[in-house]
Amino acid sequence: MIPVTEPGTVVDGARRRLRPGVRLLDLLMRSNAGFSVARMTPEQLERAQTTVIPDGAPASLFLGRRAPGVDVRTSSFPARHGDLPLRVYTPESWSRTPRPVVVNYHGGGFVLGSARQQDWTCSLVAKELDAVVVSVDYRLAPTHRFPAGVEDCYDALVWTSAHAVDLGGDPTRVGVMGDSAGGNLAAVVSILARDSGPRVAHQALVYPVTDMTEEMDRDPSYVGNVRPIVLSNEDMAVFHGHYVPEGADPTDLRLSPLHAPDLSGLPPAVVVLAGMDPLHDSGVRYAQALADAGNHVRVEDFHQMPHGFLSFPYFCHGARPALDAIVRSQRAALR
Repeated sequence: MIPVTEPGTVVDGARRRLRPGVRLLDLLMRSNAGFSVARMTPEQLERAQTTVIPDGAPASLFLGRRAPGVDVRTSSFPARHGDLPLRVYTPESWSRTPRPVVVNYHGGGFVLGSARQQDWTCSLVAKELDAVVVSVDYRLAPTHRFPAGVEDCYDALVWTSAHAVDLGGDPTRVGVMGDSAGGNLAAVVSILARDSGPRVAHQALVYPVTDMTEEMDRDPSYVGNVRPIVLSNEDMAVFHGHYVPEGADPTDLRLSPLHAPDLSGLPPAVVVLAGMDPLHDSGVRYAQALADAGNHVRVEDFHQMPHGFLSFPYFCHGARPALDAIVRSQRAALR
């Protein structure tokens, strides 16, 4: 069995009493079509992909403030298809020894999002793990469909590992981290790196997309998603249509790591799940598959939280405990 911090069964989200912050978040997101990819026009989608999130309020009030004592700079690296932006987080305090390095992949259904939206998460990991965090702005669908995102994220890992010393990091202590679509990419990159290098020492998978086959449609958490909060089944269908080309094999491990023919020999993992998330059960299935293959896995299951809750720390009380659990797991593997 895999260790779980809040054992229990999935409960129909429609019967739950929402916590005040989650209820407010739900109201805000339902009142604005720009928060749902299923309700976006093509023009709104293009605008969402090209709009730069400004520093400071009100964005920081919604997404969380950057942790003090962490330097943040923007850079780029040469991926196989051209230069891609990076956002690098480094503790301002002096370190006697090279720091561990964490490569982060943002969420957004492979269609939306940016490294900037995860300032709260990445800066706190940098500060509390005393690590260098490198967050990559991979190419987005539908302009750049699968496997563009996978290629960009793997290239970012290879580049970061090769330049870890230049970043003040230790190339022997490199982890990956991602949420939602980014969790999928982190899981996939961990498998690719096992087979082709570089070595990954830890993977933090936050409500990851692990199964793009029809099996996910039969998960109780997907079937019971009658009160969608943050992520609806319709949103997932649109994300899938934008990202996955017609004719692609849904069992390709680069799409569905759960269906990889071999999951052995992977780095220690922490899998963070949200109970009110249609992806909850597929995340459980992936964690169990990792454990069955002989890997060290810990599940942190936040039953009262919706998908994406780590991105809204001032609305979702589970965000800080989830972040703490991630750092604990990273510290144990990357020390």
